[in-house]
Amino acid sequence: MIRFGYIILFCAAFLGLFSACQKDDAGKPVDTEEDLFIRAVDISYWPVIRDYHLDFYNLNGAKEDFIMILKNSGVNTIRLRLWVNPDEPYASLPQVNSFARTLQSAGFRIWLSLHYSDTWADPGQQQIPSAWLGAEHDALNDSVYNYTTRVVNQIKPDLIQIGNEINNGFLLPEGDIYSHKIQFLQLLNSGIEAVRNANGKTKIIIHYAGLEGIDWFLDQVSDLDFDVIGLSYYPVWHGKDLTLLTEKIKEITINRNHDVMIAETAYPFSLGWNDWTNNIVGLEEQLILPEFPASQQGQRDFILEIRNILSETERGLGFCYWGAELVAFDGPQSENGSSWENQAIFNFDNQALPVLEAFSKNLK
Repeated sequence: MIRFGYIILFCAAFLGLFSACQKDDAGKPVDTEEDLFIRAVDISYWPVIRDYHLDFYNLNGAKEDFIMILKNSGVNTIRLRLWVNPDEPYASLPQVNSFARTLQSAGFRIWLSLHYSDTWADPGQQQIPSAWLGAEHDALNDSVYNYTTRVVNQIKPDLIQIGNEINNGFLLPEGDIYSHKIQFLQLLNSGIEAVRNANGKTKIIIHYAGLEGIDWFLDQVSDLDFDVIGLSYYPVWHGKDLTLLTEKIKEITINRNHDVMIAETAYPFSLGWNDWTNNIVGLEEQLILPEFPASQQGQRDFILEIRNILSETERGLGFCYWGAELVAFDGPQSENGSSWENQAIFNFDNQALPVLEAFSKNLK
């Protein structure tokens, strides 16, 4: 029996070595290990920026296609926001569907952030889409279900958020978590059921901004059928204590039967600017100092730390960098350009920054 056991172990080791060393038709090694840890960027505004015909450069300074720079750097998932009936084509279902198909063809997973609004949705505003205004509660539930079904059937996302940063609810005032808790849960469940019925493989994310109040919020949604708790974490808004963030993430994974991920984060590589549009982050007091200065190295180190927090947590699913594409696309004197160009992952000359090293599948 002992000798037979050795034979089994030897065969298993040999087969494992063989599978790890497979080669493609050109004789190049192929990595067959499944890439499960999410390394995402939100580049929702790229279809607009693309029309400005800017040149982009990789880490080596060579001109390269924007999407391929991301792919070759190890980004494996793209997050896209979706609005119901926006004034412009941007973030509409036809545009997002078209962009998602391009990204899927390039080998990316698709992560949708459904805002259930015609514009931005976050803790400060959760406006009902104009087409759904005045609807009775049952009709609003049907609208959520039917719209979500249509989105999932068309795009077939790998991950989907039912709402964006829904700390206070969504589809307000009907879906206010404080004054209309039952209605809020029913609306949320309508979106969840639509995803489950349309595509059982799509992971469902409930998205919360920051850490304050997270335990109470998760208690309210604990009976719902979702897979992932997604957190936004920006030091400028959500505190500068990464130890607290680490402890809270681990606490959530222990006490809740869900995976956890950072659904949105970003950090500046500079406090300077590249257009005349006021930037959201521009002061040292908004940073985590001295550990993470507003420098190329500081940006890289911050995202590496975020990645490490998730990768070292048993049910940490991954992270997403928000606004990766938001360079000063409209020129250096634009007052209607980017408020985020010092937090993009390309410098003021549109060259990829070292932060992209944090997206590599196999960190060195």
